Order: sequence, then C-alpha cells, then structure tokens
Amino acid sequence: MSGEVGTRAPPSEWVTLVVDHIRFTVDPGIFTAHPDTMLARMFGSARQHNFTKPNEKGEFEIAEGISGSVFQVVLDYYRTGVLRCPDGVSVPELREACDYLCINFDCNTITCRDLSALLHELSNDGARRQFEGFLQELVLPVMVSSAQGGERECHMVVLTDEDTVDWDQEHPPPMGEEYSQIVYSTKLYRFFKYIENREVAKALLKERGLKNIRIGIEGYPTCKEKVKRRPGGRSEVIYNYVQRPFIHLSWEKEEGKSRHVDFQCVRSKSVPNVVGGGEGGTPHSHAPHHPPQVDELDRLNGPSLRLPPSEIQDGDL
Repeated sequence: MSGEVGTRAPPSEWVTLVVDHIRFTVDPGIFTAHPDTMLARMFGSARQHNFTKPNEKGEFEIAEGISGSVFQVVLDYYRTGVLRCPDGVSVPELREACDYLCINFDCNTITCRDLSALLHELSNDGARRQFEGFLQELVLPVMVSSAQGGERECHMVVLTDEDTVDWDQEHPPPMGEEYSQIVYSTKLYRFFKYIENREVAKALLKERGLKNIRIGIEGYPTCKEKVKRRPGGRSEVIYNYVQRPFIHLSWEKEEGKSRHVDFQCVRSKSVPNVVGGGEGGTPHSHAPHHPPQVDELDRLNGPSLRLPPSEIQDGDL
C-alpha cells in the first residue's frame, strides 16, 4: 500500500515511511504546518536525523505500535488540520497515536461518530488537569504533615465543607478512623464521586512515584446518633456514618516491612529446652535428638520423613 500525500516538493525529495509494514510515500513539506509535532521535527525543514535513520532501502521505519489505518488518519491531519476517525478505528487508539506523535488531541482537531468515546477522552484530560490542582493544594500538604510526623503512609478522608465531626472522646468509633487525616473540600468530594476520576487520580499519583495507592468510597462516622446502655452499666455509642471518598497511599517501596532480618524464637514441642535439655538441666546435658518440626504443607507436598521406630511419638501418628 502506498499513499502519495502532497505535491509541493519534487518526487525526488519525498520520503518513504514504513508503518505497520505499510509504505507511505510522503512529501515532507506537509509536516511544516504543525512544526511542534514529532513528524515535523523528524522530516521538516530543520530535519533532526537523530530521531531516526533510513534502512538499507532508504526507507524510514517509524511509529512502532501504530496501525497503518491510524497513521493514514494522521497523514490526512497534516493536509486538512482535522483528525477524522473512521469506522474501525477506536478513539482510544487514535488518542494513543496522537500522544506518541505529539499531536494535539481536542475537540478542535478530531471528528468522529462515537461521541461517547470522544467525550470520555476529553473528560480524562480535564480530570487530570483538575486533580493536579487538588494534589498541589489539598493532598500534598496532608502528605507532608504525615511525613514530618514520622509516618510512612497517609490515609485521608474527603468530607464536604458542610460536614462536621463530633466524636465522644470517651467512646470514639472503634474502627481506627482516629488515624485518618480529614480534608474538607466539596469540590474534591464531587470529583471522586466518579470511578473514572478516581482512576485518573491513581494514574497520576503512580506517575509521581507513590506506592500502595487506594482510592474509593467508605463509611465515615461524623457524630454520635444515640447512646445505648448495656447490662452492667457499660455504654455503647452509635455513630452516624456518611459515605465519603478516601485516599490511602505510601511513599515507601515496601510498606510495613523491615529492611533488617527479623528473628523469631519458636518453642519446639519436642525439645523443652534446646540448650539445657529441660528445666533444671545443664548446658552439657545430652537431650535426645529429634528432627526439626515440619509444616503440615511440607508433609503433604514434600517427601515423607522416615523416623526410627524408637523416635516415633504418639502425636506423630
């Protein structure tokens, strides 16, 4: 397949681009209409040969991972200024190609029949820009406060500006919420109502190097609803719970794991005292030799451990 695009340069100056095993013969002059794109930098008037070099046939193998049909749409964009997404080409596929080739993807540059997919991609762009602002203004200060207090992770709950938290100091909610940081922001609360926005936020936080990221919706106790008296005079406080977004993340590579070797002292069922041979024994007492204990899974999966008849105890059968 070969597509001849443009007639401003003589054929001797045209280049052959190989994409997805398809050859496109192109006038490089068309790329000057969008000088900030990758193809313009590679084949424009100020050609930067460090991007790619021709093969033994003088052809340029480029855009690895992009299909030929999508690349044809890209070439038409340089002639018309519009990305017309044809049937059979998905909007996410075209979006990925535009990101790779540094082509602006917005409502002014693309037309397609699948408006739902187009609006989804545009919403992702808007959500990313919006969360970048939330991250800098609301989320990062809470993480910094936790880090300065010696914490290695942060769990924050997003409440609305109208929410109030009134806990009974003597009977706080027995669910660990006292360790949560609270962020009051109705805008961030509304942002996290959408699963798609939460996914965009996760991707952005992951790009920033954060670990163990969880974003979701959970019940959070705001104030006590009533107090029940249990037999014996014990009081039980019933709290009112509201569904609110939460963010949990860590900035350590291995959360909750020590960088040192941890040793555990395990008491053997067979030998009461490994050193002394039992209570009241001496370090040189000769305790009977017993094989090491074997985990039940090892007994099932590993080879059978054969013991002399004299060393088989009642519990071993």
